[in-house]
Formats: sequence, C-alpha cells, structure tokens
Amino acid sequence: MNPNTNPHAAPPLGGTAESHSHTGAATGLQSPGADDKHISKEAYGYNRTDDASSLDHGRGASDDSLDGAKAKIVNPLSHLSKAELLSQADAFIAEKGLEEHRDIIRRGALVAQSPAGYGSLDELSTEEKDAINYELSHKWSHPFTLYFTIVTCSIGAAVQGWDQTGSNGANLSFPTAFGIGDSTIARNSYIVGVVNAAPYLASAFVGCWLSDPLNNFFGRRGCIFITALILIATPIGSAFTQSWQGLLVARLILGIGMGAKGSTVPIFAAENSPATIRGALVMTWQLWTAFGIFLGSAANVVVANTGSISWRLQLGSAFIPALPLAAGIWFCPESPRWLMKKNRYPKAFRSLCRLRHNRIQAARDLYYIHTLLMEEAKIIKGATYIQRAMELFTIPRVRRATVASGVVMLAQQMCGINIIAFYSSTIFVNAGFTTRQALYASLGFGAVNFVFAFPALMTIDTYGRRTLLLFTFPNMCWTLLVAGLGTLLPMGSTGQLGVVATFVYLFAAFYSPGEGPVPFTYSAEVFPLAHREMGMAWAVATCLFWASILSIFLPPMLDTMKPVGVFGFYAGLNALAFCLIYLFLPETKQATLEELDEVFSIKHSTFIKYQFTQVTPSWFKRTILRKKDYPRPPPLVAVDEHVASAAADFANKGRA
Repeated sequence: MNPNTNPHAAPPLGGTAESHSHTGAATGLQSPGADDKHISKEAYGYNRTDDASSLDHGRGASDDSLDGAKAKIVNPLSHLSKAELLSQADAFIAEKGLEEHRDIIRRGALVAQSPAGYGSLDELSTEEKDAINYELSHKWSHPFTLYFTIVTCSIGAAVQGWDQTGSNGANLSFPTAFGIGDSTIARNSYIVGVVNAAPYLASAFVGCWLSDPLNNFFGRRGCIFITALILIATPIGSAFTQSWQGLLVARLILGIGMGAKGSTVPIFAAENSPATIRGALVMTWQLWTAFGIFLGSAANVVVANTGSISWRLQLGSAFIPALPLAAGIWFCPESPRWLMKKNRYPKAFRSLCRLRHNRIQAARDLYYIHTLLMEEAKIIKGATYIQRAMELFTIPRVRRATVASGVVMLAQQMCGINIIAFYSSTIFVNAGFTTRQALYASLGFGAVNFVFAFPALMTIDTYGRRTLLLFTFPNMCWTLLVAGLGTLLPMGSTGQLGVVATFVYLFAAFYSPGEGPVPFTYSAEVFPLAHREMGMAWAVATCLFWASILSIFLPPMLDTMKPVGVFGFYAGLNALAFCLIYLFLPETKQATLEELDEVFSIKHSTFIKYQFTQVTPSWFKRTILRKKDYPRPPPLVAVDEHVASAAADFANKGRA
C-alpha cells in the first residue's frame, strides 16, 4: 500500500484504499476515482504542447515504488452543489427512461459525487452504507454472476491455447498424410508453415478488425457467441479435410473467429469487473490460454496411438472449449457500458444490479459511467471507424500507447513461446526424442506454462508490468541458449533429452509470470476509452501477425539452422526485446487512467533520456555498487512545478 494513503479513509468507489492505487485493466466498469477520470483534451494530445520540459513519470525503474506520485485527478461531479447535482440527476432520469428507479439513482449520484464521504450522506440507509463499506473491505466478495462471467470468458481463452497444441501434435503426421512431409523439398516446409500460421494471418488481417463492427452491431455477447460458433465448426471441419488446401481454408476461417474473440473477450471481462480485482481478472486470459495449451497437449498424448487419424483428432479436439463458451455467454449480463453507449439505460441498470450486491452500488456506477461517457463524447464526437483507426497514430498520447502495446505484443513473439507451443513436438523430435517422448515432453511444457502463470496474480500489480518483463526476458534468453547448446550432446542420449527438456521448462517458468500475462493486460489499460476497442484490435493483430510470420519461417529455419541455431536465434531476439521494452514501455502499475494520460503524454525521447540519465545510474549504484542509501528516482508526473523541481534536485544529487 502507498504509505501516503490514509488507510482509514474511504477510497474511491469500487476499490479499497490499497486497490485504488492499482491499475488492473482499464476497460472495466468505472467508478469515481477508480480508473477513468475527467478526460481532458490536453490528455489526448489535441491542445497539448509536447516540449522538452515534460518530465517522465518515472515508473520505469525496476522495483521503484510509486510513493509520492502526484497527479491531479478530477471527479467531474465534484464542482457541483447538491442542488445542481440532483437537478442533473433528475434530467438524466427523465431523458433515459429511468423514472421507476428515480430515488435510488438520485442517491447513487450523491455517492458518485462524494465517494469518500458516503458515511455522512443522510439520504443513504444503514443497509446501503453497510453494502458500500463491505465492498471496500472485501474486494473478492461479489455476486456469483460476476464470477460466472469471468469463468466463461476464461474458457474462451482456452480455445486459442488448445488450437496451438493441436497443431503442435498434428505437425508430426498431417504433412505426410497430405504428401508434403519431405522436408528436403523447400516448398513443403513453407506449406507446413503457412498452414500452421493461417489462423494468425486471418486474425491479424481480418478477425481483429472485425471486432469493432461486430461489437457495434451485436454487442459483446453477440460477438462472442458468433465467434464461438466459428470456433466449434472450423476445428471439426479441419478434422475432415482431404487436402492441405482444404485444411488451409478451414484454418483461415478459424483465424477470423479467433481474432474477433481475442479482441472482445478481455474487454468484456474487464467491463464487467470491479476496479478492485480488475487486473487479476483480466490476466486470467493468459492463465487460461496456458491451461488450453496444457489440455491440448494432454489430448495429443491421449490420441497419439490412434494411427493415421491421430492428427485429425488432435486438430478436431480444439472445438471442445468453444462449446461451453457458446452455451454460457447468454447467461452472462451484457456489458453495461456497451448498453449505455446504445442508450439502453434501463437494461444497463439491470445488468449492473446483477454484477453488484446492492442496488446503490449499481446506481452509483451507472451515474458515474454516464458522466464519463458524456465527457468523452465532447472529445470524440463524430469520430468514425476510419478516423479512430487513424488516431491511433496521429494523436500523440494515443500514438505512444499504440507503440507501447505494439512493442509488448511483438515481444511475445520474439521471446519464442508460440514457436515452442506450435512446434515443440517437432523440435524435440529433431533434438533426438522419439515421437511419444516428444509428446510427453510437450505435455510437461504445457503443465509448467500453466502452473507458473499463477504467481502473476500476486505480482502483476505489486512489482509492475515493466519490472516483470525486465526481469524475465534475460532469463528467457539464457535458458533458450542453454537448451540450444544441449541439442549438441549425443543424439538421443539421456543427457541430451534431460538438458533440452529442463531448460525449455525453465524458459516456460520465466515466461508465464512475465511476458505471458502482461501483453493483454497492458494493452487493455493503456488506451483511452475512446480508442480502446480499436487499440485492442491493433494490439492483438500485431501479436498474431508476427506469430504467423514466425510460424511460416520456422520449418525452413529448422532445416537450415538446426535446433541449436533456432534456439540461439530466439535467445538473441529475447535480448533485443529486452532493449525495446526498456526504451518504449512506461510502467502502468498503480496508475489510474488519468495518470496514464500523463504518462503517455510525455515524448519518447524524454522517457528514454530519463531511463539512461536517472533510472539506470540509480539502479547501478544501489544494486551493483551496493550503495543502499542512494536515492531512487522520484516517481514523476508532469503536472506540477514542484515535481519538476524534485527531478532537478535528484539529477543534481546524482551528479554530485
């Protein structure tokens, strides 16, 4: 907990005093002081001057705390008198057809205006005050409906992991079945790569970008249901194909569903989650992707001895997790934010009531979300699909978030995890394993990937996204390097098998709490509300595009470079990814969206200069030279002159 925070003060609605300082995914239901604050044009970069005096937030240093961070956070209701607030609430009630809920929404508006002072509101009943107080002190206590929604979304993530490992096992036999198994023919290697990459190519170029219009017309649930149907039909279709061309088409259609699903499910989960646990809930996407990888690996082992149809069963079994996704999504409440954007406020209120223990909490969140949407509408009024896509690169604040999300998603492919998920069985066979040994080794990889994702639940908001990445990437680098060197041991020897498997497992253990959960969580929180769906589509498309490129080229790389060369190549990419993260990824932990507007309003050149001139020297002196009393760089936000003065004082002390 931030020591500057009064532990006895009532925090902003939707979180404890401790959790208020914690980001989570910024796509969820917002409440006063939680994640979405008053959105200014300056924060978006419209009327902002990006000059050299802008100071970096300073959250880039590993394990640097955020104590003392100062950001001006404005509740857009705070300046209103009680009479003005209730007058606005009455107008809102009349305009949105909420007359039957008039009394509760008026009380909710009062709580939204004064989240820390709800105890002094005479209008609230004792039961309502107790409900808010209980919410603050029991952050994991929520209605069954909320957790059912999260579990359903998690099942959606398992689909992707299962498909990856289904392809993994099928790679050992489907090329032979379709007459493209002779890897000495270069064309065959590329065909196998393209077939494996097909879902990710289709996701990157079509599926992800369809998520915006699908969400607009059918809602979050409708989009997820449509994609679930695709994810049921296409794996089954893959199992019945009679040529590699037919398999390619089936997997391209599969990719359309995967892309739209991957861009929608994290947003849907976050928009139904309270701020107190949003970060942990959003990262369950990676946790259940890892679980899908494990289940797919287990299925590969189970059907390995079924003869010539084994690859068909391995590909076809990926439809299994899509069944409960399609069946369960309609039992989840629709996103209240989406309903409000569609001006369906009575339905939005009913949805919120299903996600909150008490109606006063639902009324509070309804009114505050509405207020934020009205503030946002002043900025993005008239923005079209094309305009929002262009603004990812033309508005300075949004562009920096676009670059950061692109870097963290690209890094997921550079680290080599998806190559191992796609081709671990092939890599193990090339390293001297038998087919069955390779399948069991891949199963072990899936288990390690799943189990070591759990620590991220506790660390992603404690140590921070950037810190986890900067710690795990060097470790992924050396583990891949040692695994590659292990392939040089005598072919098929116990030493070779043990070294390769052990260090691939260690690689997975470092990946799972770092580059595993961070990309989707980070990308979901860095974009402003106005650009969140489009920004998430960009991020997921970036991830899957590079996954497809690497998948296409891995088979010929294995033929040319052999396993030792491939492992060494990805070890080098891990080192490069570390550098990119160091240079372009600001820390986002314990920051509200308003603070993130400040973080991403600072020029990249200023951020990079700060890392080299303040963060790195401080880390070197404290860690390498063991000067424990040497000060850490202050957590800077470019909002106040006294913060700039603190930075200057620190820089002068560092030069002394």
